[in-house]
Amino acid sequence: MIDNLREKALALPLKPGVYIMYDAAGTVIYVGKAKALKNRVSSYFHGAHNLKTETMISKIADFSVIIASSEFEALVLENSLIKHHSPKYNILLKDDKGYPFVRLDIKSQYPHFSIASKREKDGAEYFGPYGSRGATKAAVDAVCKCLKLPTCSKKFPRDIGKERPCLNYHMGTCDGYCRPEASAENYRAAIDKAVMILRGRGRELVEELTREMQEAAENLRFEEAARLRDMANSITALETRQHVLLKGSSDTDAIGLYSGEVKSCFAVLHYVEGQLLGKDSELIDDPLGTGAGGEELSVLVRQFYGGREDVPRTILLQEDTGDIEELTKYLSEQCGHQVDVIIPQRGKNRDFLLAAVENAREEVRRLTTAEERVTKTAQWLMDTLELEKPPVRIESFDISNTGSDDVVASMVVFEKGKPLKKAYKKFKIKTIDGTDDYGSMREAVGRRFARYIQGDESFTPLPDVLFIDGGAAHAAAAKDAMEKCGVSLPVFGMVKDDRHRTRALITPEGREIGLSGFPAAFSFVGRIQEETHRFAIEFHRSLRSKRVKASKLDNIPGVGEKRKEELLRKFKSIKAIGAATVEELSKVVPKPTAEAIFKHFHDRNGE
Repeated sequence: MIDNLREKALALPLKPGVYIMYDAAGTVIYVGKAKALKNRVSSYFHGAHNLKTETMISKIADFSVIIASSEFEALVLENSLIKHHSPKYNILLKDDKGYPFVRLDIKSQYPHFSIASKREKDGAEYFGPYGSRGATKAAVDAVCKCLKLPTCSKKFPRDIGKERPCLNYHMGTCDGYCRPEASAENYRAAIDKAVMILRGRGRELVEELTREMQEAAENLRFEEAARLRDMANSITALETRQHVLLKGSSDTDAIGLYSGEVKSCFAVLHYVEGQLLGKDSELIDDPLGTGAGGEELSVLVRQFYGGREDVPRTILLQEDTGDIEELTKYLSEQCGHQVDVIIPQRGKNRDFLLAAVENAREEVRRLTTAEERVTKTAQWLMDTLELEKPPVRIESFDISNTGSDDVVASMVVFEKGKPLKKAYKKFKIKTIDGTDDYGSMREAVGRRFARYIQGDESFTPLPDVLFIDGGAAHAAAAKDAMEKCGVSLPVFGMVKDDRHRTRALITPEGREIGLSGFPAAFSFVGRIQEETHRFAIEFHRSLRSKRVKASKLDNIPGVGEKRKEELLRKFKSIKAIGAATVEELSKVVPKPTAEAIFKHFHDRNGE
């Protein structure tokens, strides 16, 4: 299948366009754009990729392309197709979260504001889209309170005069339009003022109110003048507080995209004249992984600003998307003014951008629990390693030796993502002469499963998967030993790179499984390998230390086990014992013994 797809891709032209990937059922699973279709599409079918891309490639049954007249046309077409198909492997912002409109039913005698997910052709007037639903509702409530419009659930004119005015009227935050004597004309006038604010004409309204206030004062209508003054002040304060939402746009947006171990976040900080006045963010339920970034960032930017007229004049990105020129043209044409998309390297814009990335990172950290990290990692291991279930218990083996002396093996256990130290085991290799890591691994793994077969409860239960420090040959040796005991479990080697970091898992047959595409798994398997190695090294060093100590003090007349302990307790090391004088040694052991020890360490043939 891959060979056929590769051959088909190599026959594509070196022209810009859009490619569409399909699964076996004919469903669109990915849409992308390319400057040169042949190069981009064929790259999927050779070389290494991150986990997400590898998974997507494994599902591709066919693809089609649409040739575009320019890179810009390809960008617009890609955006349209992603919106239409919502492909599984494209990163998508959620349609059900954020970016709502404010709706006003202008045909009603008593128009009122509501929140709508999209524009409808229903004769109503729409404002926006704005930020999140919660922030938009809070801002509309603030406008209504500023102009003393109702925010309660009463319906007009149905509920006029039915009940006494509510607490809002008595607190002075509503003019009580539910009272029979309240004027519908005054209600409509207040609505018109609210519309001016939502259209970004707040300053114009304040100027109008100021003129009316001055006129009222000149005509000695001081109470009315005070009311108009208070309203103008409230609108000025509201404009300052809700600038980004009510004006509809900032002058600069800084966009941060952060990929965590199990989730990612797209965050947008809105700045007006250098002051941070708003934030939008969306959590993405998957990590982007290494190698992702520019291409997906471009798609997310287009999704975020899609359908908006309130695009800022400057957008700051953390990296080159590869289509900055086309993206700039797309956003500028959409909103009707010049938009500059830049990647700042220094200065205040760089600071704004770093703040956006940090906000995205913090959102991921805050909303990713330790339990979720463990669960997602286990799920990834199950899917990637083709296990029957998410692994709960993992056992790992390593061999440690110095030449042919004190060859040992360690077995560590991780259960539910954490080391289970009480279940760790140590093995002294007994049947292997010389340096033979594969033979040593066979012995250690064989003894572990033999003890299980014999009913030893300390070797129960069996693990869900076995990890072996080493390559395919080490994993094959472990699998062979296990199967000779009548046990069949998945076995994988843990392969390191040239910097001694865990790079991949490998099957006994030699098939590598990369870890870089899922950071949580990369970190988890790395922890297991480091812990297994640490435990093996410590055991080996302790045995070697005992052997060295024994060889240095053995065969000295008058030095038995008890005196060895007394000497080591006093002098702390064999080296210090060898450097001590007869007088110093005599404080711990009898003088004849002290003389024998001194002679042993200072006689060239003593060792």
